[in-house]
Amino acid sequence: MMKTQWAKDLAKIVDPANVKIDEPLNKYTMTKLGGPADIFVMPETEEQASAVVKYARAHNIPILLLGNGSNMVVRDGGVRGIVLNFAKLDKVEVNGTEVYAQSGALIKEVSKIAAAHTLSGLEFSCGIPGSIGGAMAMNAGAYDGEINDVIKSCKVLTKEGDILELSKEELKLGYRKSIIADEGYYALSSLFTLVKGAQTAIDEKIADLTFKRESRQPLEYPSAGSVFKRPPGHFAGKLIQDSGLQGRGVGGAEVSTKHAGFIINKTGTATATDYIETIHMVQRVVKEKFDIALETEVKIVGDDLPATVK
Repeated sequence: MMKTQWAKDLAKIVDPANVKIDEPLNKYTMTKLGGPADIFVMPETEEQASAVVKYARAHNIPILLLGNGSNMVVRDGGVRGIVLNFAKLDKVEVNGTEVYAQSGALIKEVSKIAAAHTLSGLEFSCGIPGSIGGAMAMNAGAYDGEINDVIKSCKVLTKEGDILELSKEELKLGYRKSIIADEGYYALSSLFTLVKGAQTAIDEKIADLTFKRESRQPLEYPSAGSVFKRPPGHFAGKLIQDSGLQGRGVGGAEVSTKHAGFIINKTGTATATDYIETIHMVQRVVKEKFDIALETEVKIVGDDLPATVK
């Protein structure tokens, strides 16, 4: 009954077509895993997003922001409360050497737009599958580049529903961390400062990085991307490979034989429980062999399915 009332109230804030009850989240995650959201909401403006957060706070409803689902594992029982998705906040604008991008835009698409305007600095992100919002929250990076190198400012939504403009310094960006993640903010839009480059050089760099990614990563299978953070002085993939774990897994989930840092939904029939148990198996074996604790880069959210009575 509560879900129905929440949905009715939220349909007064956003387009009713953008409010869904018991929406399966496997439609929105890169792993193709995850149970239903009690309420799934897609605002079309920053003001609507603010109003949704304020409504959730006023009614003590838990809220989870789900971006492109590239760095998240949703448990099989789904998510209670409201799942907020910014996919419809995807505007991108170029003004001189600055690029403005709302958080629902995919960072690899923003990289392409920047390249089309002969702007250099975002080439590193040409293969990152996540949204701008997710990239901001974790200071995403690849191939010796990261968000911290190019960001000027970011507009965020607080847990209270207030909108703040944060400078690069105020974002406190570090290795796979930011004040956005630390404070539970929601990134709304970002402003990047790039530099004019030579079109040929930009295109060649993107082509080279794309080739490296496609040849080294198991893009043909659903996955959450790189599962583990890099331990100090080591590479997670190398530790996993040296532990003999490639090709091993639980149920339909498996450590990729192409890149040991990835866990794939190889059969397409894996459950989130399979995926999470495979993560735990990798952590356990690497700890036993090398006495190194692998920390997950992916975020695991939601509820487990109730245990079945035998």
